Amino acid sequence: GVGPATRLLTFIVGLGKTYEATVVLGVATDSDDADGVETRRADAETLASVTDERIAMAVAALTGEIDQIPSTVSAIKVGGRRAYDLARAGEEVELRARTVTVSRFEVTGRRADAEAIDLEVVVDCSSGTYIRALARDLGAALGVGGHLTALRRTRIGPFEVADALHEIT
Repeated sequence: GVGPATRLLTFIVGLGKTYEATVVLGVATDSDDADGVETRRADAETLASVTDERIAMAVAALTGEIDQIPSTVSAIKVGGRRAYDLARAGEEVELRARTVTVSRFEVTGRRADAEAIDLEVVVDCSSGTYIRALARDLGAALGVGGHLTALRRTRIGPFEVADALHEIT
């Protein structure tokens, strides 16, 4: 939304969304994304045990209606303050699980080396779903840790980024 059209965003905020993202398996961070401090790194042997079949099973378990605990650096308010402000101030942040729907969690690409596995994914989800939390939970389910390194929203409701104006006149 740009200029006067910004006020119309209120009407689309709660609609379903599609994201393209990169998930790194083998490294966990305290923010569930690349800006965080590394909290865990899987050894090469453990990482080598992460097969396509294991990834597919873990992705399937994170698809459908799930209870998701948002990242501690989310904008959710806790006692009137944003969770990310509390977390950055070194305070303990405990967020409750929320029911969200992930209607598609598809792995579209995989690159691996001895230190990490990068997965390119596409996610269709309900409003309120945290893609960083999906990356974290996928890594945890596989026993290697995980975090998000790239995220792009490509759809909200019926509006596709491919149909967006790229130049404002």
